[in-house]
Amino acid sequence: MTPPMSDFLDLLGLPFMQRAMIAAVFTGLAAPAVGTYLVQRRQALMGDGIGHVAVTGVALGLLTHTSPTWTAVLVAVAGAILIEIIRERGHTNGDVALALLFYGGLAGGVLLTGLANDSGARLQTYLFGSIVSIAISDVIVTMVLAAVVVLICIGLAPQLFAVAQDQEFAQVAGLNIRLYNLMVAVLAAVSVTVAMRTVGLLLVSALMVVPVATAQQVTRSFRTTLGAAMVLGTVASLGGLLISAYTSTAFDARVTPGPTIVLLALAGFALAWPVGIWLRSQRRLQTPFPVVPAVPHEVADEHAHEHGSDCGHVAVPHGDHVDYVHDGHRHAVHGKHYDEH
Repeated sequence: MTPPMSDFLDLLGLPFMQRAMIAAVFTGLAAPAVGTYLVQRRQALMGDGIGHVAVTGVALGLLTHTSPTWTAVLVAVAGAILIEIIRERGHTNGDVALALLFYGGLAGGVLLTGLANDSGARLQTYLFGSIVSIAISDVIVTMVLAAVVVLICIGLAPQLFAVAQDQEFAQVAGLNIRLYNLMVAVLAAVSVTVAMRTVGLLLVSALMVVPVATAQQVTRSFRTTLGAAMVLGTVASLGGLLISAYTSTAFDARVTPGPTIVLLALAGFALAWPVGIWLRSQRRLQTPFPVVPAVPHEVADEHAHEHGSDCGHVAVPHGDHVDYVHDGHRHAVHGKHYDEH
């Protein structure tokens, strides 16, 4: 066994690495679960907006010397509910409301960090992730919140899908549209704060959206997409962490797990995209052509011109006889009459 591989295996046995792997698995399950509904609702960038609001929550925790994770959860949930209310009441377009979250959340976080006299390096661990330094208390919080998110996303899948797919149908079916819309927004906020130590607040939307986009390339039903996205998110999250750890050990390089996780997820999409094109082309080939009903021949009793080999009109073989093209249509002599085609 080569020394780098031996060092890598020794690294996997360390407590901080085991905590990181547990957090990566739970994050990889929760983020795509919520992302599936956001993609279905055409709100793929909502995770980015909530992530920027969560920056203010983290900074608020640093300012008050409390847990940045819980303050980020509270602020992110409040921001998600606010954006959903603004979107529902139509006071402004969805993209404008998201822009307000982008700019206001990030600016407020930087301002509060300065007021707290805290270093920007500590805030950066939340912006770009620092999963290898996650504490046992944060791991427990991540596990609990991620489990709640996954259970709700799977247990209420029919209702959440109906609201995301067709709100008018869901309302006719008796579903509380506002309640389920707010539920998705809150779940997205919780997922963002769960993933902030894994991939960071600035990259969390990628883990919520890219596995879903990858799964959509090779799946056809919503349930299959939901399950495949969760599996792909887990593979990307855990795989990116292990690749980062091995690269750092074998090549003595500082490879951050967060960007590695996102790049691995994007690589999965790049591989699935041509497969998806091929599968869709195969499905189109297997789709039968529509059956065109036979058009009966029109019978013409008289014709002013007698067709033959020297009549000057184009002759077209047609089964056991020959049609002649004349005046924009084809017809043939059948006994004492002409059939029009």
